[in-house]
Amino acid sequence: AAASAAARRALCRAPPPLPLPGRRAVSVAVSPAAGLADERVETRVAGLGPGQPVTLRAVVADERGCLFQSCAHYRADRRGELHLGTDASHGGDYTGVEPMGLFWSLAPAGMERPYQRLVPRSTGTPMKVEMLVHQGHSMPGAIPGPVVAKAEVERWFTAPGVRRIRLKEGGVRGSLFLPPGNGPFPGVIDMYGDEGGLIEFRSSLLATRGFAALSLPYFDFEDLPKVIKEFKLEYFEEAARFLQRHPKVKGPGIGVIGTGKGAELALSMITFLPEVVAAVCISGCSSNTVADLHYGEMTLPGLRFDMNKVSVSDAGIFDIFEALDDPTTPANSPCTIPIEKAKGHFLLVVGEDDRIWKSSLYAELAIGRLRQHGKENFELLSYPGAGHRIDPPSTPFCQVATDRVLGVPVLGGGESKAHAHAQEHSWRKIQEFLHLHLG
Repeated sequence: AAASAAARRALCRAPPPLPLPGRRAVSVAVSPAAGLADERVETRVAGLGPGQPVTLRAVVADERGCLFQSCAHYRADRRGELHLGTDASHGGDYTGVEPMGLFWSLAPAGMERPYQRLVPRSTGTPMKVEMLVHQGHSMPGAIPGPVVAKAEVERWFTAPGVRRIRLKEGGVRGSLFLPPGNGPFPGVIDMYGDEGGLIEFRSSLLATRGFAALSLPYFDFEDLPKVIKEFKLEYFEEAARFLQRHPKVKGPGIGVIGTGKGAELALSMITFLPEVVAAVCISGCSSNTVADLHYGEMTLPGLRFDMNKVSVSDAGIFDIFEALDDPTTPANSPCTIPIEKAKGHFLLVVGEDDRIWKSSLYAELAIGRLRQHGKENFELLSYPGAGHRIDPPSTPFCQVATDRVLGVPVLGGGESKAHAHAQEHSWRKIQEFLHLHLG
């Protein structure tokens, strides 16, 4: 494995060969060469022979040095050129016209541990992606042909002028990202799921789009609880009040965006906290789950996971889709979040192939509850073929990821192309929703 890794890295570093006499050199150009991670790039190849088959590869190493790569098969047009915005891939990790396919199909290289996510840990440095053009068509995982051209592209998660402020404000922890300028800006709290810790890249991208974004961890970070045992909504209330009162935040109300458990907490925040007037809930549950949620004298018990309902494939992949207690069972009605009490607006985002849990059903239950109380303060974005974790555009698709708590690979669902399109469309709609309701 070490020898293979060294060979592949050497291949990536190999200089392109000299052009044959009478033929111009092959070149690959990516524009912009340095840009924001949620924006499209244009990739063009020139100097090939008419109809020449080539494999385009993207290679990137994360902060830990783990190598991720993707590949696609193309043929040059009669002028010896390629444009990924108009030309179709005929094989590799995706097919069809996909301008950003090499980015969203990045996956751990063959010598790396499988089922890892490519998630930026630092927002202050770019993700550097090497784009390589190889002779001939080579299958994913196979040693590709000689490199004929290459270029490097930088994907930034923070725009120039965005400020990152680490927080230790009362009990609140996290990072506040402020756009350049005097503001005031619409304020948004950003939360992820049960992986814990501080995940900042969505917050920093929101700040580049004009939002004052607070990346809020709620366990397994600094002096916060190491594991989920119970939640106190007062922690989230303190964060909401801090953001609402910040001199750079527009107000009077703030928004919240969450994924998975974070989406479920977002539902509770907009239900019980008057400071929150807009909630984006990505792949969430309409009931409280896993741990009890306390707020003053009130307690919402948590739905539990029944591990006897987990299935394991021959490849050792865990499918937990059926494991969560049924929220429609009358005995579980105390777990339901009374979202009809919310005076704000909801944006529910779900992937119809989510295999972590039944987020499409939970969205239907939430909408039914709101309509039962005469409310139409919601919008639903439901994406066929999309899985659980719907992130900003071009975030690499990861159908199976190692669970931080269980330490085993868990099926998240989805199909790569449909999921990538859902990420691109929902990111635009999320920003429109937040601007509409936060100003």
